[in-house]
Amino acid sequence: MNDTTAQIVLVTDHNPQSLLFINYIQEQFHCPVSIAAPTDVLDANATTRTLVLMDADHVDDNAMQHWQDQVTQSIELILTAFNLRDEEHALEVLSFMHLRGVFYRQDSLERICKGISRLFESDELWMSRPLMTRLIEFSRRQQLNAYRPACGLTQREMEIIGLLGSGASNMEIAERLCVSEHTVKSHLYNVFKKIRVSNRLQAVNWARQNLGTPPPRHHTSTGS
Repeated sequence: MNDTTAQIVLVTDHNPQSLLFINYIQEQFHCPVSIAAPTDVLDANATTRTLVLMDADHVDDNAMQHWQDQVTQSIELILTAFNLRDEEHALEVLSFMHLRGVFYRQDSLERICKGISRLFESDELWMSRPLMTRLIEFSRRQQLNAYRPACGLTQREMEIIGLLGSGASNMEIAERLCVSEHTVKSHLYNVFKKIRVSNRLQAVNWARQNLGTPPPRHHTSTGS
């Protein structure tokens, strides 16, 4: 790939190992490659297609959510994570992130580059078949238990916390449920009060532990 309209951003600590990783990727793709801190913000006016590689060893849940919040109609980010320990770790991250690609700690540089290339070329996911199978099974279980009562939550509140768990913004939830954004905020206030949390990430974690949350809303394909 040699594309000046695309770039790769590595979200990690700036150290000799990350610089070597960047140099290797640069040699493979011949497009701009840079390092960003977990709290950095990209230019919202940029038109460059950007693949973001978040280092799970150095980027915590809040920072990952920060990068997901930067995905808008005006900036196209392909969110991926690497250095994930195993499938359990991947499932945990996927419960609150819309990741297009998942790379494990044991994945070779060649495999990571193969995944990056596939993600740039198509709208598919890059995940192992076993992980995709577990996500599908998880989704089926969630459909069977979609609206079971919990902590006094109403059916609409269950819908909202489910969408929240899939990474949807207040505006996206409002559009999906055909209500105003103000109504969504009111429901979220009631939900937070009922389940005794103070922010979105805590609510997502509560939902994952008590209800489960739906997997990412993307086309299903495999990277194996």
